[in-house]
Amino acid sequence: MRSLSSTSPSRRNGLGIRLLAAILLALAAVLLPHTAAEAHSFLESSTPAKDSAIATGPAKIVLTFNEPLDSGFTELALLGPDGKTHWESGAPTVSGAVLTAPAKPLGPAGKYTVDYRIVSADGHPVSGSYSFTLTQPGPGVAAAPASPSPAAPAPSTAAASTASESDVPPWVWVAAAAVLLIAGGIVAARISRGPSRE
Repeated sequence: MRSLSSTSPSRRNGLGIRLLAAILLALAAVLLPHTAAEAHSFLESSTPAKDSAIATGPAKIVLTFNEPLDSGFTELALLGPDGKTHWESGAPTVSGAVLTAPAKPLGPAGKYTVDYRIVSADGHPVSGSYSFTLTQPGPGVAAAPASPSPAAPAPSTAAASTASESDVPPWVWVAAAAVLLIAGGIVAARISRGPSRE
């Protein structure tokens, strides 16, 4: 008998498990921070609230996000029931994570839509919209169409390209990490069992 043959498999198994554990830890260290970084700004609350019904138009639109915003790149439009008439008044302002835009006295009853575009602190542009319903006509009168005012400067090309390249939903990274961990567990279990002994 050769004693080497009886000890060699267990040593190989132990080495394989340690190697696999090191690989999994390295993958977790890379994937988990990336997943957190992919979680960009999102709307936490708004006034008026999403899908709410109000009898009197608001004096301003207030949007609260989950993290501070870049005050240099913010846009907000309040569109009336016709989807064309603008009811916002003046440029929006930013204070930390809160975006505020003054509103004109609203006019016809119906659904009003808030469209917004912001840039989060990490330079990632985020846009979205929501609506609320005015149940009673307001005193506001739609202004005659005017020539478009100069738009706010768009985020730099570098920031936009960086954002588009990193536009991978966070759940993709979470799913990838989960698959790797499950696969690693299966491989580790098979290695630990080792070759059957007669």
